[in-house]
Amino acid sequence: MPIKHFQIEYDAINTRNIFTNGDTINGRIILEASTKTRIQSLIFIAKGKALVRWVNYYGDIIDREDEVFQDKLKYYRIKQDIVKEGEQDGNEVIEKGRHVFPFSFKIPNSRKIPSSFSSIYGQIVHTLKAELKQSMKLKKKAKTHFTFVGKAAGSGFMARQHQSMYKNLVLGSGKVSMDVHTRHTGYKQGEALRVRVEIENLSSRSVKPKFVLYEKKSFFGSSRGKILRHDIMKEKADAVDANAGKKTVIKEIIIPPELSPSILNCSIIKLEYRLKVYLDIPCETDIVIKLPIVVLPEVSEENPSRSDTFGSPNQPAWMSQLMEPPPSYEESAKYPIFPFGN
Repeated sequence: MPIKHFQIEYDAINTRNIFTNGDTINGRIILEASTKTRIQSLIFIAKGKALVRWVNYYGDIIDREDEVFQDKLKYYRIKQDIVKEGEQDGNEVIEKGRHVFPFSFKIPNSRKIPSSFSSIYGQIVHTLKAELKQSMKLKKKAKTHFTFVGKAAGSGFMARQHQSMYKNLVLGSGKVSMDVHTRHTGYKQGEALRVRVEIENLSSRSVKPKFVLYEKKSFFGSSRGKILRHDIMKEKADAVDANAGKKTVIKEIIIPPELSPSILNCSIIKLEYRLKVYLDIPCETDIVIKLPIVVLPEVSEENPSRSDTFGSPNQPAWMSQLMEPPPSYEESAKYPIFPFGN
């Protein structure tokens, strides 16, 4: 074949190899020819999209029915003609050897573009692609993905949170109440989430405060939804004795640095976090309060100095996590697309 090597690569602009809104990606398309040859066109395409797809199976192996749920959203598609079709009578001659065609692409500065994400049920991907067209030959394609982390969209991330709940015991006597406070809603990876719990135990039972930070992944396709929940960490505090009156419990939970940033600006894929605080009451239903927690992207307004990395550089740790196994049949049951629970 006249074209024996065809690839696309790009330069990283920081040590974490993460791009954000408004960043410029510089790179090159590399073409190596084994002999003098003609090409009709060479184009560069950058695009960002979200897609979801899963299948529900019904019946046995012999008489099985498959129901497919899927959807796709396109956020941007930018095309550049590196060698434009129609120039020089539709053909450009390139000599034998290695040829490098540079490109430069600016990511749209829109807060509506969601961050990169990967799961067995859906993906948000940002792609750089090259296409080479030659007369009477199959079109050659090369592509690579880059990690995009959008700047936080929305407001209210620094607002304090407060919820309260009480319970009159059914099998015991008395009342238990709980007030939960956090300093704000949004936290960066590695930051301490400080929770203050005010407990009033006027009952005949001891109660134990417990804390769960969990993630909620939501996928929506064909007017159906799939929701997955996964506990990230669990903590507990000392029990509050029966009839102990008022007591304040302080707990600090470190947001794991490997957590993916929240995705709240995509209509078919959402990644959300919750802090569940509950009182474990023996022989009674628990008192449960759930607060939304937003994991903010760790991106700055100014990029650090350019590194020497290029090609298809390594992704950050949270983008290379293993995909979770398929859920059980009960978890795979169809959900209405609205409303969503906590």
